[in-house]
Amino acid sequence: MTPPQRQRRTPGPDGPAAPAPDGAPAKEGELRNPERLFVIGGEGGGERADIDLVTLIVARADPPVSATPEQAALLRLCAAPLSTAELSAYLGLPFSVVTVLLTDLLANELVQARAPIVRQKVADRNLLEAVMHGLQKL
Repeated sequence: MTPPQRQRRTPGPDGPAAPAPDGAPAKEGELRNPERLFVIGGEGGGERADIDLVTLIVARADPPVSATPEQAALLRLCAAPLSTAELSAYLGLPFSVVTVLLTDLLANELVQARAPIVRQKVADRNLLEAVMHGLQKL
């Protein structure tokens, strides 16, 4: 799945790509304005949902009018199942902030969290034989 296409504004002096006080450019992943993440995630002092990087998230409803822009973007992305690692990458937010946003959405029952599909270590012999016989008949 390709990430959503949107126009980005050029960051201002307080934005994440603002130069360092000594004039050096900001390094990738280094934020110059950490207050913005607090505003996006809120206090987050309560308990967080048990979510890891491979938990699949699926939207159950359209974004409500009261949703923040980040929550609305999260709900639009989750029309098809996506892992929280993918969501974090697509939104350009740290995993911890995405976890706080998802906890709020899970509490409001706007998204559903699913464990990833675990594959068997060893394939079922009967299934492999059935596939082999089917291929031989072709």
